[in-house]
Amino acid sequence: MPIPIPGFPFAAPHDVPVSYMERSRTYYEAMGYTKPYEWAHLAEVPFTPLKKPLARSSIALITTAAPVEDGKGDQSPGARINPEGALQQVYAAPCDPMPELSISHLHFDRDHTDGGDQAAFLPLPTLAKAVTSGRIGAVAPRVHGVPTRYSHRLTLKKDGPEILAALREDGAEIALLPAI
Repeated sequence: MPIPIPGFPFAAPHDVPVSYMERSRTYYEAMGYTKPYEWAHLAEVPFTPLKKPLARSSIALITTAAPVEDGKGDQSPGARINPEGALQQVYAAPCDPMPELSISHLHFDRDHTDGGDQAAFLPLPTLAKAVTSGRIGAVAPRVHGVPTRYSHRLTLKKDGPEILAALREDGAEIALLPAI
């Protein structure tokens, strides 16, 4: 039994992290997929070292959050899981003004958080401060959204090339995908 520390109470024994991988497999199985979900993992990571200092580089945000749209069910911060609000295709939206996005379609621990803090999945204000302080050179003019797909093929053959083309169009040298 852990020793209690005043001001830092331990969580109840039943309050454990969500088993994301097992939960995802169960979810896809319940949706009728017969092949168990497999996470993409590469033998070699296709990242490239920076060609110039971060302070002179342009950073773009990529997100799995979706634009809030009428007729797609409850997309409010406290919404239960809402597959209607899921992305079906890659999109780009201006960073200014900050777009209204929702994560109601994604699986996350709704017992301990909600989707109300857009800065958690769209940290544009933090990046703007990093530009002002000189830590990064610029924020690309658009935020880019990408669907979460069951298909690795669609991700690699369709969504990935579309995102890459859009990032190049924006002059982005670095892409940041905040984890949700």
